[in-house]
Amino acid sequence: MNQLRPFAKNFYVPHPQISARQDFEVEGYRAGKEITLKGSNLPHPIQRFEEANFPEYIMNEILKQGFSEPTSIQAQGWPIAMSGRDMVGIAQTGSGKTLAYMLPATIHINNQERLSRGDGPIALILAPTRELAQQIQTVAQDFGSSSFVRNTCIFGGAPKGPQMRDLERGVEVCIATPGRLIDMLERGNTNLKRCTYLVLDEADRMLDMGFEPQIRKILEQIRPDRQTLMWSATWPKEVRNLAEEFLTDYIQINVGSLQLSANHNILQIVDVCQEHEKQQK
Repeated sequence: MNQLRPFAKNFYVPHPQISARQDFEVEGYRAGKEITLKGSNLPHPIQRFEEANFPEYIMNEILKQGFSEPTSIQAQGWPIAMSGRDMVGIAQTGSGKTLAYMLPATIHINNQERLSRGDGPIALILAPTRELAQQIQTVAQDFGSSSFVRNTCIFGGAPKGPQMRDLERGVEVCIATPGRLIDMLERGNTNLKRCTYLVLDEADRMLDMGFEPQIRKILEQIRPDRQTLMWSATWPKEVRNLAEEFLTDYIQINVGSLQLSANHNILQIVDVCQEHEKQQK
């Protein structure tokens, strides 16, 4: 840690309207949006885009995309992510979570030293599948191009040549599936020395697919004072254990039914039988 160069990760300045809100107003908003939180020093949610204090290049893109107001996960996730805090977001697909971490990633990147030749990415986003990685890249493209944030998408089942060239040229954002990223790291096509913003998207699926050893191998190569954001549709023991081990003083956001924290992949079989047959089951 002593040799690591310090980096900035808290860029959040609460809007006066946010600071002026009473606790009961904030709690009412959270209840209406089905937001529950665990953790310390919880920031108030951003209820309107204007309250986010986003740079102009991000606001222009939000207006261009035609969004009317932040989704629940964005409203509560943005102030946490922009404060440089570690967080776990538990929300279903379609909740707007990609923007919940991609906009803070863009701001984080634009506040770091520029990449030099041979530097690896500043933001690393791990995803379980090629399809999800490509969806994330579309969002990264929309919101990164106006501020010249370059990205690449690294996944198996595609030619390695173009992916290697992207990495060697230098990208601020790398979206990757764990197996192909390890391949690129071992070949020396990139490194994680500059990575200070890490996202694990669909962490529960990555663990279900057996990626835990790869995730551990990747995390060991990233500086320990990085900012980490973990996203999951469920909150099983395996995901909890990973969060406890690799996140620091994190805030947990749950959007929607608290039943989300159960694992819905459990198969329940009902066997209809006579009363006297129950004991033999």
